[in-house]
Amino acid sequence: MSFSHASEHDDGINEINMTPLVDVMLVLLIIFIVTIPIVKQAIEIDLPEVSAGIVQQKPETIEISVSASGDYYLNGQLTSDKELQIKFSTVANSNVSSEQTEKPSLQIHGDKEVKYSRIAQLMSMAQRSGLNKIGFVMEGETN
Repeated sequence: MSFSHASEHDDGINEINMTPLVDVMLVLLIIFIVTIPIVKQAIEIDLPEVSAGIVQQKPETIEISVSASGDYYLNGQLTSDKELQIKFSTVANSNVSSEQTEKPSLQIHGDKEVKYSRIAQLMSMAQRSGLNKIGFVMEGETN
């Protein structure tokens, strides 16, 4: 009878068996995939209903024509510099007091023979009044 040490003949596996761990993780994954859509559909919320839509007013557009002689025409009527300044101030101040967020725009129809100084005076009057959107209307060929 020979007595031997158990460590000499016991060549057991010294690694962790990962198969049961992977099985458990896959089962948990399947459970979560199945239950998440059910949980999301289970919550009912009664949202308030809105009867009125948002009313957005377009900002006013002021159109001014400048003739070759340097005269200003507001809506087809001859207008002086002082009358234009009053009109610009009135329009700019009326939009500050209202809930309208955009200020009106100024569209300038200038004759090609008009002096630049008259256009510059018009732009200066508009900017002093608070009208910052200024555009020039031109004619051209369309492609």
